[in-house]
Amino acid sequence: MIEGRVWRYGDDVNTDVIFPGKYTYQPLTPEEMATHALEDLDPSFAKEVKPGDVIVAGTNFGCGSSREQAATCLKAAGVAAVIAKSFSRIFFRNAINNGLPVIELKEGIDEIEKGDTVKIDFQNGIVIHEGNEYHFPALPAEVLAILEDGGLIPHVRKELGKG
Repeated sequence: MIEGRVWRYGDDVNTDVIFPGKYTYQPLTPEEMATHALEDLDPSFAKEVKPGDVIVAGTNFGCGSSREQAATCLKAAGVAAVIAKSFSRIFFRNAINNGLPVIELKEGIDEIEKGDTVKIDFQNGIVIHEGNEYHFPALPAEVLAILEDGGLIPHVRKELGKG
């Protein structure tokens, strides 16, 4: 279970505004990428985001190019989860592979505003906002294991270490 402060955005937040294209080919660390997170959409985000904050958005979050830096910079910025009505499939996979939880939620999402607080119960598939519970399909155990290990590479390293 996590509890975080909400950053609210609309539909079609694409990877070019999540991680600006002008930095794509610069050799930046994840922490350096985080300083540019969402700067073309919300210049205050990278300066004010706190570890554990949650992004809530409309449909098609992460559309556009397949750049993995979009998920990497949000994770490095301390974002604990992204809740959206729908995601681009490539962004969705990149987020899981980077250890960034992503949740598709249709019900109640329009009631959540910037600055609100949400609680997320990943195991039981529940988002709690102002006393209301909204349900999403619980994440499979395999996906939860990847997220708990911090992403696919740390998860595979851990699994190989068992053998």
